[in-house]
Amino acid sequence: MEHRKSLRFPVRFRSSFSSLTMVGGEGSLIDLSIRGCRIESPIGVQPGAALELRIDVIKSAPPLQIQAAVVRWCREHEFGLEFEVITPTEWAHLQDIVKQIELEPYQRTQEQAE
Repeated sequence: MEHRKSLRFPVRFRSSFSSLTMVGGEGSLIDLSIRGCRIESPIGVQPGAALELRIDVIKSAPPLQIQAAVVRWCREHEFGLEFEVITPTEWAHLQDIVKQIELEPYQRTQEQAE
């Protein structure tokens, strides 16, 4: 079994993806790390495919853009992506998002204790 390099956190974000060889599709991003994610989608993809990915983190904000993510595995209605190409601005945005998700349960626990 392969061990992950980065922790993945459960999330529920809308996402869309496309590639040169596939028209594209939409899905629900169900876990996220700074290195990759897992998406639920009825659209079938093949391992090794390179996708451009857009993640809608906040409805009123522009989506997070990943220029290239490689499909590492797929099974019925789910696939895993490893992020390969991301601009420095989007990389900083992704790091902020993951940090907020990581802190969220601790912030809730602390607020409940106060």
